[in-house]
Amino acid sequence: MKLFDNTQTAFKLKSDSELERAYFLFRMIQNQPMVRIGTAVTNFALKAHLPVEGLIRSTVFDHFCGGVTEEDCIPTIEEMYNKGGVSSVLDYSVEGKAEEASFDEALNKILKIIQFSEEKQSIPFAVFKPTGFGRFALYQKLTEGKELTTNEKSEWDRVVNRFHTVCKAAVKKDVPLLIDAEESWMQDAADDLIEELMEIYNKEKAIVFNTLQMYRHDRMEYLRNLHQRAHQKGYHIGMKVVRGAYMEKERARAEEKEYESPICVNKQATDTNYDEAVRYMMEHKNMAIFAGTHNEESSFLLMELAKKHNIAVSDKRMWFGQLYGMSDHISFNLAEEGYNVAKYVPFGPVRDVMPYLIRRAEENTSVAGQTSRELNLLKTEKARRKL
Repeated sequence: MKLFDNTQTAFKLKSDSELERAYFLFRMIQNQPMVRIGTAVTNFALKAHLPVEGLIRSTVFDHFCGGVTEEDCIPTIEEMYNKGGVSSVLDYSVEGKAEEASFDEALNKILKIIQFSEEKQSIPFAVFKPTGFGRFALYQKLTEGKELTTNEKSEWDRVVNRFHTVCKAAVKKDVPLLIDAEESWMQDAADDLIEELMEIYNKEKAIVFNTLQMYRHDRMEYLRNLHQRAHQKGYHIGMKVVRGAYMEKERARAEEKEYESPICVNKQATDTNYDEAVRYMMEHKNMAIFAGTHNEESSFLLMELAKKHNIAVSDKRMWFGQLYGMSDHISFNLAEEGYNVAKYVPFGPVRDVMPYLIRRAEENTSVAGQTSRELNLLKTEKARRKL
């Protein structure tokens, strides 16, 4: 594990004060009751329009987000790329909107990011969520196999058009598109649509990437079946492989509605599933992988598989990805070795990005060892600088 212990490389872009802020923040996040209380207080303060945005901005927002607008993020993105060799994926992290105007606004944001990506080497991908382009309930209805009303059919046509618009722009500008996965009870509709897009736009190489959440025990079977169809129809598969972000929600819904939970029985089963997907993808030439992971073992596995299959560290079919504000010891040390690495850099108005930030805090609290590891590395770097 020596590679990921190099804190000098990991935190080379952080000033002493930024290092102190990160240490303070992760110490707060480590305290589960504090995260729960802080989340409740923050939600209340925002709903009551209390002036807390400045406080959020100077602490948790600035640590986990690049800025309020795309332009805000550029200095951070350029610094990470020029000084650390780490690319960025600009992620418009506004969630839960349900009006047509907000879907069109999200579409325009993604088109703008594709334009940015063409111009800047530091931004190699564009990304969006399916519910950024259409209502959750609409995807859910299709996933459940229910008949759409006439109005809903027109609405779905508009959703499909938005997807095609970004895919066409991505192909034209040669910018790969990462499409995030969401909750299981709407995901089939998104998967079916993305598969159609892969068939159309991934003839030469992977431009359209779907996302596999490997905490779902059915995803390996899905990947194998998709690969079979892609092989028959002659298109490339692009996949972002992650563990998953909605575990508590998924389990609670399965229990409430009395169906089998789609989530693996435990963390070990999820890790095994994740590594199996990585192995499978690295064995097949017509696949491109974006390995979204904060797990050191999984990162090492991908490095070993690249060696085994004679895949160059700089091969654009293989990327490592982490979230901005987390796991710098993985991102910057991998980049130092010449691997393709990209940080997800969220942006958006402070108020609108809060659901994302709350998920980050909860995730860091619930993943055993994640916060302790961050704290130990920060502590090591603080001590190294003192010397």
